Amino acid sequence: MTATLQGLRVIDAASFLAGPCAATILSDYGADVIKIEPLAGDGHRRLSGGHPIDYTWQLTGRNKRSLALDFSQAAGRDVLLKLVASADVLLVNLRADQMQRYGLTWEALRALNPRIVYCAITGYGQDGPRAQVAAHDLNYVAESGMLSLAAGVDGAPVVPPALIADIAGGAYPAVMNILLALRQRDRDGVHYSFALH
Repeated sequence: MTATLQGLRVIDAASFLAGPCAATILSDYGADVIKIEPLAGDGHRRLSGGHPIDYTWQLTGRNKRSLALDFSQAAGRDVLLKLVASADVLLVNLRADQMQRYGLTWEALRALNPRIVYCAITGYGQDGPRAQVAAHDLNYVAESGMLSLAAGVDGAPVVPPALIADIAGGAYPAVMNILLALRQRDRDGVHYSFALH
């Protein structure tokens, strides 16, 4: 890969899987990515997917520096805010109510760092009737009807072997929108945030 994004600092405060996937792609092109993990470590460190190595962590954790923080504690939030103050991009996948509880809303972060690009990836958006509902890749493929397209010989849905929606969401719309937001920020000085769901 090239170092096209060298000098760009990304805070990856997301987990499972779209946000970390997007941050990994940015790191492949030279961005400095700081991965924020829970105190027990990111869950992907313990998933092997049937492989003899931590395959999923190598997919989503490569090229990153890691830091364990607890957002529920003031000290953890303070460290995150110091990182955000000097960052170009923040990736999160917490629901809007969680971001509000931790004082990590777009408005608060923009006041701290007017140049930050804020990418929030959630299952059902930042507002609306299902905004507070947690979701995972299997929710998306089930609700979209994709599971019925992958029925086994007995007609029962077959769970995909990979997290299709999360990987696609991180690899395409998240990365594309981050790059477009950075371009608009640098060209016009526009502060930018967006939510993917």
